[in-house]
Amino acid sequence: MEVFYYVVFGALAAVVAGLELGKSGKDRVATTSAFNSFKNNYVLVYSLMMSGDWLQGPYVYYLYSQYGFDKGDIGRLFIAGFGSSMLFGTIVGSLADKQGRKRACITYCITYILSCITKHSPQYKVLMIGRILGGIATSLLFSAFESWLVAEHNKRGFDPQWLSITFSKAIFLGNGLIAIVSGLFANLLAENLGFGPVAPFDAAACFLAIGMAIIMSSWSENYGDPSESKDLMSQFKVAAKAIASDEKIALLGAIQSLFEGSMYTFVFLWTPALSPNEEDIPHGFIFATFMLSSMLGSSIASRLLARKLKVEGYMQIVFSISAVTLVLPVVTNFLVPPSSSVKGGSISFGGSLQLLGFCTFEACVGIFWPSIMKMRSQYIPEEARSTIMNFFRIPLNLFVCVVLYNVNAFPITVMFGMCSIFLFMAAILQRRLMVVSDLHKSSTKAQEMIGEDEPLNP
Repeated sequence: MEVFYYVVFGALAAVVAGLELGKSGKDRVATTSAFNSFKNNYVLVYSLMMSGDWLQGPYVYYLYSQYGFDKGDIGRLFIAGFGSSMLFGTIVGSLADKQGRKRACITYCITYILSCITKHSPQYKVLMIGRILGGIATSLLFSAFESWLVAEHNKRGFDPQWLSITFSKAIFLGNGLIAIVSGLFANLLAENLGFGPVAPFDAAACFLAIGMAIIMSSWSENYGDPSESKDLMSQFKVAAKAIASDEKIALLGAIQSLFEGSMYTFVFLWTPALSPNEEDIPHGFIFATFMLSSMLGSSIASRLLARKLKVEGYMQIVFSISAVTLVLPVVTNFLVPPSSSVKGGSISFGGSLQLLGFCTFEACVGIFWPSIMKMRSQYIPEEARSTIMNFFRIPLNLFVCVVLYNVNAFPITVMFGMCSIFLFMAAILQRRLMVVSDLHKSSTKAQEMIGEDEPLNP
């Protein structure tokens, strides 16, 4: 493997270590022992849940190919997963708000474990069922856990500002360190120990079972709106009304869909972008480098949030930078001479530039997750939190399904250019969200001042 990859990884590791070890008093928030215990419990559970997810990633495509399925068959399996998340996400989100977020988190564990078990079968129909179960589980992973955390945090009377501490730590570990370790562990099981590509899925099921046991024994139940008079359709109407009547919620949903849609598209595009002539690139090591970049981003986010900087302000910069990084493949295609690399050769100069840009994009992803969680905790009403969060995922999943279906219909530069435009749109909408939020705060403050003055002027 080339020195270039080690230099990039080593530089990122040094910066992350420096940021974490060099935190000053301004970067730390004084909390209580009760909160720290609560935070550590959630971060442990979240890390176990994410390990169950990350362990499966490196070997899904490879396992399907080993069963003899071609690119088209595998593509349909992936579309089934995203389509399932789109169709059933709002339903399971509403059930989480009504029946309890703890139950929803346990349901996630059971559903994903069943999905892992289906990987033992080479039958296409069984694997399709597994992808559908996986799509439902993904909807729960990205809504039920966060909803439970926000409600429980507020119920216990902790400072609302401390939520950002939990978010940052969960993303730093769950979406960074755990992702790297899971990738290496999956490789150890499947390759080094020779257990085969289904072994990581068995390991994922074990971690999910451990996490489920901790949830069952240590978490209390909380709800959105447990009112018996509200059925599933009523929950949908409450969520739809909240989005339609509050511009801030609608803007937040649009921003999330634009960024995450671009992010998931990037997942499918980075490999052909870095190896257009089938150059020999270390996929696992590059993935670990991306995850390290994400850790860098979450470390930066924890500092920004600790210093109480306005999320709506700095996220405009983050979205703009991310848009520039994904337009790099388009730029290098025109400015950098075509690669003369042969099949199996080393990465080209243009590919090296793109890799640095992609690492910057992943750092933006690391900043995005705790920041969007912070904004959702501020703007989304508690009574329909999970439902609304899954409403946000409908356009996201639809977009990804369309991209997957047409991935061979457009040149890769067109796809990256489209993602870049979406990210610039997210920056513009983020600016609008900040303006609307400031106007709302000013209006609320003025009304409070008028209410205080009224008794003095009978």
